[in-house]
Amino acid sequence: MAVKHKSPAKAPTKATAKPPVKAPAKAPAKHGTPSAKHPKPAHPAAPTHPSTPSPQRPSGVPAGTPVFAEPTATADPTKYTVPHASDTAAYNEMAALIAASKFLPLPFPGVAGVAEPVLTLAAALGANGPATEAAIAKAGQIVFHCAGDTGATLGPQTENEVVDKLLADFTGEAPAALPQFLYHLGDIVYSFGEHKYYFDQFYDAFRDYPRPIFAIPGNHDGIVLPPPAGTGLASDSLAAFLANFCAPGFEHSPDAVGISRTTMIQPGVYFTLEAPLVRILGLYSNMLENPGVISTTPNPATGKPTFPQLSDVQLDYLTAALTRIKTEAFAGAVLIAVHHPPYCYGAHSGSLTMLKEIDACCTSAGVWPHAILSGHSHNYQRYTRAIGTRQIPFLVIGNGGHGLTQINKGQTIRTPAPAPAFAQPEAKDSVTFESYDDTNYGYTRILVTAAQLRIEYHPASDGAATKTPDDAVTVALATGTLTTYTPPS
Repeated sequence: MAVKHKSPAKAPTKATAKPPVKAPAKAPAKHGTPSAKHPKPAHPAAPTHPSTPSPQRPSGVPAGTPVFAEPTATADPTKYTVPHASDTAAYNEMAALIAASKFLPLPFPGVAGVAEPVLTLAAALGANGPATEAAIAKAGQIVFHCAGDTGATLGPQTENEVVDKLLADFTGEAPAALPQFLYHLGDIVYSFGEHKYYFDQFYDAFRDYPRPIFAIPGNHDGIVLPPPAGTGLASDSLAAFLANFCAPGFEHSPDAVGISRTTMIQPGVYFTLEAPLVRILGLYSNMLENPGVISTTPNPATGKPTFPQLSDVQLDYLTAALTRIKTEAFAGAVLIAVHHPPYCYGAHSGSLTMLKEIDACCTSAGVWPHAILSGHSHNYQRYTRAIGTRQIPFLVIGNGGHGLTQINKGQTIRTPAPAPAFAQPEAKDSVTFESYDDTNYGYTRILVTAAQLRIEYHPASDGAATKTPDDAVTVALATGTLTTYTPPS
């Protein structure tokens, strides 16, 4: 059935930024092809693949060690320090470019000489990393958050709601159930990923979040418009994202304006996040409103690239990452994260051509993900794709704070419902629309054990005291099929 709809509740208060502190915050692994001959180990070993350094130049003050939360929690901001000017003129200009077929995806920096850029959780945690990974492996489970489209333009209230609910997951929990990181699905800063809005929409919003935050960029993080709305320089696309998430070392960013959190050290805009029990393969789907674009996208009839200004480096990356999963017999959860959703109802369309390219990489490597996570559409949606013997959840988690959009205005959809428009006859698959929420802000809490992947949806309006999810799906890692959840003992 559809997720129950509630009226947003008033967010609890929890910040005026303090000067940065340089002491590190105290930080509390296939879908290969397992079979009877090759059973899953009880607890997949901690990752050992080395992290890939970022090729970006430093832009902040070196910190030496990572810092996540402020030393003391502070009250939620009630207004932005930098008022967000109207973007009407910019959006009108963008609409004119789209109508003239001149709004095109832009090239982005690759990671030269590396087929699969990798960042390990241990590396992101600094000196605490090895001990934290060992504790996760010993506990046999990892928990983390996932959200998208958190940047808000009208003020901090809606993002406050979501972050306050995220923080509630750090109270009243056993150590093994504490979230280890947040994975952001893009559109961090609206409307065009500007440096000047990073303080209000990211650093101040997450100032009390006590764990690392990883991210893939969304379309709004990469948009560049011609003057007067923008610089018109392709080199400015993703500039702020790269400075704050792909720094060569832990730095205090100028964009943080005194907030303690240091920059993240991702190797690029596409990369593998490797942690005990889980690997997340992140892709950048570029800056179009629709569809998502991850390659040159050859025309099926002519073979000529639709976007010759791009490269196919992300397809090479995805194939390499999936192939390594098979080569290493990685038995943990495999997730693919991409901002534009392959399946989507509402104002945003799905990206089926992009999905076919992902499918081709999976077929080539002989490895399929346990789930695909996206944002972009400002609501929550969950689908199940049945392909071969697998049942793969596809989730849209784009209600992290930016203005909500309804899926079907004025009409409630009864779920589950078949979604034949998304099926691909050549793939012999079927798609079911399982659940949705287009009236609340929220996020997902994800738990992985040696046997199961569980994805829970939590609306912010439930409040800090509610721990029961409004929607959930569980995948058996060995078979890639949906199953009944078995809580860790």
